[in-house]
This record gives sequence, C-alpha cells and structure tokens, in this order.
Amino acid sequence: QVQLVESGGGAVQAGGSLRLSCAASGSISSINTMGWSRQAPGKQRELVATISSGGSTYYADSVKGRFTISRDNAKNTVYLQMNSLKPEDTAVYYCRVFSRSTLYWGQGTQVTVSS
Repeated sequence: QVQLVESGGGAVQAGGSLRLSCAASGSISSINTMGWSRQAPGKQRELVATISSGGSTYYADSVKGRFTISRDNAKNTVYLQMNSLKPEDTAVYYCRVFSRSTLYWGQGTQVTVSS
C-alpha cells in the first residue's frame, strides 16, 4: 500500500504560479511512475504530467512549456511547478503513483485561477 499526501493548492490570478507537492509513504520501494491528473467541474479527469523513476517525463499538450514535473526520490516526493496559469487550469489536482501495477491516488488539492 502507498499513501499520498498533497499540498500546495490555492487561488491565484491568471499569469501566476503555484507549486504542488505530493509525499508518498508506505510501500515506497516499489514506486515507479509518479504524476498528476486534474479534474475540472463537469469534465473527465485528465492526465497532466508524469515522471518515471529514471526521470523521463510526459506532459499534456495543454500544459507543455508552462508546467514542470520533478521528483525527489530521497524524500519520496513529486512536485508540479505551474507557471503562467490560466483560468482553464482551474481544477482539483490529484497526485497519482504506480506501484506494483497498482495506481494510487491522493485526496486532491484545489487550484483556482481567476481572470
């Protein structure tokens, strides 16, 4: 089992920045890919970014060039640096972690971007 605790959400004006953090605990030795998804009101959850244990990254087209994902393996933590935020980035952001072929989710943190 893996437990995930997120932090760093909040409200910001368009063009601003936020940094999300997600700390993993439990069966952390088996963690592979870490990442973030988001879900806006009335929309399906979408994958935002992922980072493998080797550091390979993936970004959704909508966030490329604005968001940066990173991880600190010593702290078992994944980060999402979000710059140049837009109102359409408003959503609940969920940390996601793959471990032993099981996908674990964090509780979610709200990000609200006002115009």
